[in-house]
Amino acid sequence: MSSENVQTKWGQFISLIIVFFFWGFVGSANDILIPVFKKVFTLSQVQSQLVAWAFYAAYFVGSIIFFLISLKVDVLQKFGYKKTLSAGLVLSAIGSFLFVPAATMESFPFFLTALFTVGLGFSIQQIVANPLAIKMGSPSTGAHRLTLAGGVNSFGTTIGAILLGIALFGMGDDKKTSLSLEDIKLPFIILGLAFIAVAIFMNFSKIEDPVKLEEAEIKHAHEKFSILDYPQLYLGMLAIFIYVGTEVTIISNLPALLKTSEFGSILEDAISPFIALYWGSLMIGRWNGGVNVFNTSKIANIALKFIVPALGFGVIIGANIFAGHEVSAFYIYPIWILMFIAVSFIGGKNAGKTLMLFGLSGLLMMLIGLVCPDTEIAKFFLISGGLFLSIMWPSIFDLAIAGLGKNTGKASSFLIMMILGGGVIPLVQGSICDIDLTSPNGIFGISWTHFSYIVPLLGFAYLGFYGYYCPKILKRQGINHIQSEGGGH
Repeated sequence: MSSENVQTKWGQFISLIIVFFFWGFVGSANDILIPVFKKVFTLSQVQSQLVAWAFYAAYFVGSIIFFLISLKVDVLQKFGYKKTLSAGLVLSAIGSFLFVPAATMESFPFFLTALFTVGLGFSIQQIVANPLAIKMGSPSTGAHRLTLAGGVNSFGTTIGAILLGIALFGMGDDKKTSLSLEDIKLPFIILGLAFIAVAIFMNFSKIEDPVKLEEAEIKHAHEKFSILDYPQLYLGMLAIFIYVGTEVTIISNLPALLKTSEFGSILEDAISPFIALYWGSLMIGRWNGGVNVFNTSKIANIALKFIVPALGFGVIIGANIFAGHEVSAFYIYPIWILMFIAVSFIGGKNAGKTLMLFGLSGLLMMLIGLVCPDTEIAKFFLISGGLFLSIMWPSIFDLAIAGLGKNTGKASSFLIMMILGGGVIPLVQGSICDIDLTSPNGIFGISWTHFSYIVPLLGFAYLGFYGYYCPKILKRQGINHIQSEGGGH
């Protein structure tokens, strides 16, 4: 093992990634709740997407509040990483407990308030946990640690959809096909208690706060800073907005797509396997990117690039079988996984090239998913968007903050704000889906809900463009080589 890997504080880091797991777990819960709320409250598709909006808008609001406070006092320096992280966990716990009165009152706005509160807590956790992971060892291996954390995050989203599906609908002969709001209470009480337990664990853990910055360094961090001076940053902010929005909109609107007669009229209780496959696709991609953490030979590294995705796919299949879901239709999906692996080899470690190739690949998947006449195959092309999104987050970050120097911290906070895209872009796609209500004949021979996947297609197009164009901007600034190791938010 290299010295870089030895320097990583693995015991502390493993404790931290529990938080990344929770982000993923709750994120997948939203995808279960959207079709449930749509049915219970008789919502349109665009109204149902307010679930995603409330959750991801909280990231934006929380980041803005944190940034404004940081102009007066450095929160992390004053209170420490652990206490700030614990505060975020407690806030998310409060949001989880608010699901109980929301269900009792049968109030959709109250549910949105609860989700917003959970998201506010997550915004604090995101701001703290990402730099803390980087600081838990050698700076040169910081990206590797985020890669592993991203893989754990995706594992949470994969099994979260399945476990919450079991908690809400049951399994086997006792499985429900519909829900009452009362069924939602217990899972979120348990989730809230889990947040509190992790907060207590974090506060009393042996995780060390990073060494306090010198006063001179803090002074530099507060110097005048203009986004417009850095085109890689403001174009990167748009890229993060579109990336998160594309990631969320594909899956948030998938239940509505699968419920159409065009795609087999799949009911709410049978949707969780597809949600798990989508989030599992991101997990596969991030696990594949995490292979570079380990100090192996070139041959072993290549072998792991195939073995690790196979293991990830096995986790998806195994979890679904455990839940009693029929997964025989999923056995064709390794075709898309092999396509992903091929593109990852071509992209290598260059952030711009990787982002461009995966953007173009995702665009192609969405296009085929739109035009393929066999909907049994088309849905896998659309779901495979998760594979090609999986390693974009660090590539965008690498490009966006390149050359920012002492302003990197502020630039990162602006990028985190752009997670707002996860709340906005699904609304756009949902509004297209709702055209089916007034124009049931669809467009170009497909339903409007199906056609709505033009939205993530356009998202992939911009991400590919950013990967192509940003290195040219950096080159003009004298920055010629940017590397990416894969990962995820």
